[in-house]
Amino acid sequence: MLDVTALGELLIDFTPAGLSDQGNICFERNPGGAPANVLACISQLGGKTAFIGKVGDDMFGSYLADTLTKYNIEVSGLKRCREANTTLAFVQLNEDGDRSFSFYRNPGADTMLKSEEVSYELIEKSRVFHFGSLSMTDEPSKRATISALEYAKKAGCLISFDPNLRPALWKSMNRALEEIRFGLGFCNILKISEEELEFITKTTDPESGSLELYKNYGMDAILITKGKEGCFYRFKDKTGAIGTFLQCKTIDTTGAGDAFLGGFLFSLLNKRTGNLKELNQHDIEEIIVFSNAVASLSTVKKGAIPSMPKLCEVEKLVSTGYIY
Repeated sequence: MLDVTALGELLIDFTPAGLSDQGNICFERNPGGAPANVLACISQLGGKTAFIGKVGDDMFGSYLADTLTKYNIEVSGLKRCREANTTLAFVQLNEDGDRSFSFYRNPGADTMLKSEEVSYELIEKSRVFHFGSLSMTDEPSKRATISALEYAKKAGCLISFDPNLRPALWKSMNRALEEIRFGLGFCNILKISEEELEFITKTTDPESGSLELYKNYGMDAILITKGKEGCFYRFKDKTGAIGTFLQCKTIDTTGAGDAFLGGFLFSLLNKRTGNLKELNQHDIEEIIVFSNAVASLSTVKKGAIPSMPKLCEVEKLVSTGYIY
């Protein structure tokens, strides 16, 4: 039995790593891609995970496959593509560690996954199926994502969705909104940023925005991440806000939202019941405190997957408020 299977992009993040002797910016190769980041987080914490997606038949694709294996992520669902190269993202960091991206994906191998290449057997034996919107920017991966979602729903999986809006990867923002709204119709758990809340609902108010989403789509848990301010949540008809761990010195926020969601799914599945509908508000708040700790710890190192913390580190932060 698997805890979480995710479908989506697996790519290279090139992260700034100082200057060369000539004064030029050096970039460090790091594995990335939001769905893979979530899985790496869960695996680091001790969960069982699997990935479904496609990378290029190139040196970067081999590196990414080796990385998933290193992090104990099942790779039987990872396909290789000869028609397109592995997608690359160059990350720029500001003085607060916040990031922006430039993508090389025209097309990228991750968009070439076909419905018949989806490992449905992995979904069948998973408690949670997780996906994002970036696998729906292009065909054939859009159809593959829809097929996987329909299968996961029939199989009774808990479905988790992080839109992970990246405007540069969409042909139009109207198309992005259309596909994200399609994904909202499938999910039990939604994780979005404040910017994504505004994009979807046209409001920056988490109370009214989350209520609109709940009324329109009926998901069980809505998690709105707010960076240093932690998380606002709506759980059924209950709402609240949980602060984060500010004593963690932020170096790089790449993958922090994915770390939060990975922490949430791991903690949820390790509650006395993994059934979201049977939890109460206190349970959800405990899960979010844990998730905030995971996210905070992920920002004290560079990169996404390499920065995911271990369970002992998270438990230490939650219990004492201090990192090692």
